[in-house]
Amino acid sequence: MNSENLTQLGASIDESFFLIGVAILLIEILAAMSKSTLSWRGIADMLTNISTQIPFTLVTIFVFSAAYAGYLYVETTFISWTFETNAATIMLAVLVADFLYYWEHRIAHEVRGLWIHHAVHHSSRFMNMTIGVRFGAFEGVWSMFALFPMILLGFPAELIIFGNLVVLAYQTWIHTELINKLGPLEWIFNTPSHHRVHHGSDDEYVDKNYGGILIVWDRLFSTFKEEGKRPRYGLASEFDSVNPLKVWFSEFPQFFRDLSSSKSVSEFWKRIVRRPEWEPEESASLYCIGNK
Repeated sequence: MNSENLTQLGASIDESFFLIGVAILLIEILAAMSKSTLSWRGIADMLTNISTQIPFTLVTIFVFSAAYAGYLYVETTFISWTFETNAATIMLAVLVADFLYYWEHRIAHEVRGLWIHHAVHHSSRFMNMTIGVRFGAFEGVWSMFALFPMILLGFPAELIIFGNLVVLAYQTWIHTELINKLGPLEWIFNTPSHHRVHHGSDDEYVDKNYGGILIVWDRLFSTFKEEGKRPRYGLASEFDSVNPLKVWFSEFPQFFRDLSSSKSVSEFWKRIVRRPEWEPEESASLYCIGNK
């Protein structure tokens, strides 16, 4: 299979999941209208979700172009063991991209400098198809770095981009409350039920179910949680806005305030690379005293 055919295949897969997502969204809207649960705030939230595609797309076009050029340079300059593009390597590329996505996604939750971008995807109090396009503007930057090991394994640049595209396209349809549990498929694949857990801010649901296509990675690495009670969607904080600008940059103001208040280079660095809730021991102690 040549690059042109691979590109066409990727476009077809992306379009197919997009159409599935649109169909589910229409059913969601009709169901909400029939039950009189479609609020103006819900509509505003959907429009805000779609609005995040403006900064995300502008940045992603540049990032993906730069990443592809970088992958291609490394591939042609340093890698002599590149795979051929055929049915077997295409499926393998998707599998490896999905595995790397698990770790990319998990690290984005555990490193504050990455979380400030990914938090955009989690900041809605709703769950519907439009959440599937709610992204932080710079999420693609980390994604392209996280996929770099595929070059070292011998995957050509176009297969890496293809694998990532399939993993992301698959996740379009799992952002919904319309679909219940799917029986035996729940053991292997990421499903709407599993992903609702991932978007929950309840203590038992936080930092669970990171998988893209497969949920087996979460089962293997002890981050799996089955859906029980209906999740409380959104961030653990009280953030609840439908203002596009506030949503696009929701975590940035506090992040920069914390950085500017750092008392040392070490603290400054830790505020970037530690977990989002990390605080210096002195601040943490004062917080505990103040909440006794």
